[in-house]
Amino acid sequence: MVDMLSILIVEDEPLFAATLKHLVELNPRYSVTALTDDRVGALAAVAERRPDLALVDLQLAHGNTGFAVAARLSDLGIPCLFTTGKAPDFPMPDLALGCLVKPFSEDDLVRALKAAEDLLRGRARLRPSRPDNLRLYAEEVAQAEAAPPTLLPTPAHSRARRSLRARAGRIWRAAQRKLSFG
Repeated sequence: MVDMLSILIVEDEPLFAATLKHLVELNPRYSVTALTDDRVGALAAVAERRPDLALVDLQLAHGNTGFAVAARLSDLGIPCLFTTGKAPDFPMPDLALGCLVKPFSEDDLVRALKAAEDLLRGRARLRPSRPDNLRLYAEEVAQAEAAPPTLLPTPAHSRARRSLRARAGRIWRAAQRKLSFG
């Protein structure tokens, strides 16, 4: 028997939050612990019933941000998956497992939740299929650390320097030909 995954939804758009809840609960292995629209509500919901995962929008009600919510939930040991229209430009594995970029389909959500569940349960490689709009921060950091550093061209090796050297060489050779024929 597989354990049920309990999910907190932190989203300031009520209609989208209700739709997200409905889509999550289509899978009998997932249950939504609460819907909330800000940091205070999220912490109150966690105090009432601790979730296994939180889906957190980055733009929240009452001037809150999803970053603040994720930081607090992370302190409490609750992993987050950002759901937002504009993904952060860089990975933040200390705050969230990753980011599912809106708009997303039901299939995207299902595959993103499966990927998050696999990560939480230590099965990161079992389901390689995931939506194109899902970024997993741990993988991005690992890829960045494994990639060789890219060096900027030095002046001696830059394209402009090579181009200048080639032009100078052509001019020099032309001058030498004139001198030898002249």
